[in-house]
Amino acid sequence: MTTENLNELKYKAYHCAVAHGWHEEDLSNEHFLCLVISELMEAMEADRKGMHAKRDIFEYYMKQRKRDDGEFMYVFRIDIKDSVEDELADTCIRLLDLAGLRQLELTYTNSLAIMSKMSFTEYIYCLCSFITNPDKSNSKWLDNHISYSLGWIFSWCRAKNIDIAWHIEQKMKYNELRPFMHGGKAY
Repeated sequence: MTTENLNELKYKAYHCAVAHGWHEEDLSNEHFLCLVISELMEAMEADRKGMHAKRDIFEYYMKQRKRDDGEFMYVFRIDIKDSVEDELADTCIRLLDLAGLRQLELTYTNSLAIMSKMSFTEYIYCLCSFITNPDKSNSKWLDNHISYSLGWIFSWCRAKNIDIAWHIEQKMKYNELRPFMHGGKAY
């Protein structure tokens, strides 16, 4: 992942959210950061249930022949959806979307190797604590806050051999194929 990739992804995530009706009203940064926390809680629940992506099965099926969008959606729901990796991808997409909405310039950060020694639950707690307590002492606080939050996720995933960029790409494709407001969610 690079700074350029992050800034390309933020616009892709933001434009997908706009197309699906998620920015029809002006909501606060806190609203969007709370949705980030909800994705982290879903990741923790997936971990508690032992739900991990079956990427090898997914890729095997997708490579057998050219698949249409419906087949992609079906196989994604079976092998990837609601897994730890999927929920971490959702977390990143929500952060990227907020950065796109606010037209922030993201910077790739590579930090926090100590996190790899924590349990998943401890890691999620620390990340939630960080997200809910931003340092607003400078004008670029939100840019930095989102960049560091993404850095925490990328660092954790790298330490655990999770290709989070791949999971983000697959989830973004899945989201693009979903109905407006994902079939009736309020926010």
